Amino acid sequence: MTKVTTPSRSYTGKGAASRALDIAAAAVGLVLLSPVLLMAAVAVRLDSPGPILFRQRRMGRGCRPFEILKFRTMTHNTDNRFGQITVDGDRRITRVGRWLRKMKVDELPQLWNVLRGEMSLVGPRPEVPRYVEMFHDAYEEILRVRPGITDLASLRYVDESAVLARAADPEAEYVDRILPEKIRLAREYLEHASVGYDLKLIARTVALLLSGARSGGGWTSPGG
Repeated sequence: MTKVTTPSRSYTGKGAASRALDIAAAAVGLVLLSPVLLMAAVAVRLDSPGPILFRQRRMGRGCRPFEILKFRTMTHNTDNRFGQITVDGDRRITRVGRWLRKMKVDELPQLWNVLRGEMSLVGPRPEVPRYVEMFHDAYEEILRVRPGITDLASLRYVDESAVLARAADPEAEYVDRILPEKIRLAREYLEHASVGYDLKLIARTVALLLSGARSGGGWTSPGG
């Protein structure tokens, strides 16, 4: 099992104000973005066979599993056949899926995860059970909070899929280099977590998305 040597830090937990922000923002977001959600759902349905939504088991607060929701961006059943790392240029990604990933529209269904209390707007990105088990002690500490749609690691690894594509062994690159750094950033987030800090990270995330849209770039991430 891989070890992370960053020392443990105390954390008292995110308060009721953070949860209230999550509920309000997720509810408003689902309503305001409903036309985008509908168009994305239709596009996924017409583009390739399979379900509209991609569901995958991730580890949530208290290391309890839940099903994360995304718009499906890959050909059906790829998670079972190929594993859990996705790189730039992956042939499994559909035509519509490439656009959804570039604009991060594939992540919008996670607002429902937020509304259900399984995720937060801001928090450590939820990992699959396999990787959590590799860093079990670290994730026991990190997952005192709900995992989030965005966090410091999302901002740091905006080009993660491109980095993995350049690696000789993408799996080893992710486990040995990227994941330990994500854990360090998650611990850094825990030191500063508050409504004000969350709002700053949300603003940085929106600015990054708008910048990527204007430049024709994208914010890509592994997974379906």
